[in-house]
Amino acid sequence: MKIGAILESFRKPFAEAVKLAKAAGVDGLQMYANTQTVHADMTAKEIAEVKKVLGGEGLAVSALCGDFGCAMYYTGNREEIEREKRVMALAKELGTDIVTTHIGVVPEEKDCPQYESMRAVCAELAEFADSLDGHFAVETGPEPAARLKAFLDELHSRGVSVNLDPANLVMCAGDDPVQAVYTLRDYIVHTHAKDGLQLRKADTRRLYAAQWFGLEKESWDAIREVPLGEGGVAWEKYLAALREIGYDGYLTIERECGDKPEEDIAAAALFLKRHLGR
Repeated sequence: MKIGAILESFRKPFAEAVKLAKAAGVDGLQMYANTQTVHADMTAKEIAEVKKVLGGEGLAVSALCGDFGCAMYYTGNREEIEREKRVMALAKELGTDIVTTHIGVVPEEKDCPQYESMRAVCAELAEFADSLDGHFAVETGPEPAARLKAFLDELHSRGVSVNLDPANLVMCAGDDPVQAVYTLRDYIVHTHAKDGLQLRKADTRRLYAAQWFGLEKESWDAIREVPLGEGGVAWEKYLAALREIGYDGYLTIERECGDKPEEDIAAAALFLKRHLGR
């Protein structure tokens, strides 16, 4: 398995973050596709410049993050759907087949407007991913892995995939990341290396998509991100499960808090290398 990091976790301008990533010892970077440097409407010249900077440090692109909020999955907003498609095409130009995103919360009940809208939008994006031989990868956490698998199975697509975030499963869904590997084994194309704790059980609809379910917003203090090895992810069992299913992609470090992200990311990379025997 390869080790990556989310470029925006460094909280530095693009070129500086790339150098910090190299110094941290990672193999590749996931980048958000809604920044001044990387976005859905990049020109050929801009794409070439980004590839030049990454190539200069010997770094690949593990995935793009096409996460523009979950509203389009509940509203079918055409402008946002088309932007997501442009990001999938951009990913190919930058050397990756994978675009990750949150889609909101898959409801328990299928007979509701939210489920129908999510299924229609995801089916369209999955079909587009199929046409590119790419992957539209849904991030785990808002719902248990078994419910997400049932939803994805209904799309009958090669392109729809999973970005497995073990911390989100622990913190939000209260699910077991190790079992999730086996449940979602046919869909996993990318993972996030993150750890966390669930401080109190919360309705994930209130965390991710309260307004679309007519609910009051839940505070994010119900969960806490922590450094790798200090949360609820059983890393040895989790990595063993990934090996068992034949996953050989990226473990992409995501650090969303802390005052010294570059130090935290470098420490996370060392943590992963030790567990991978590198």
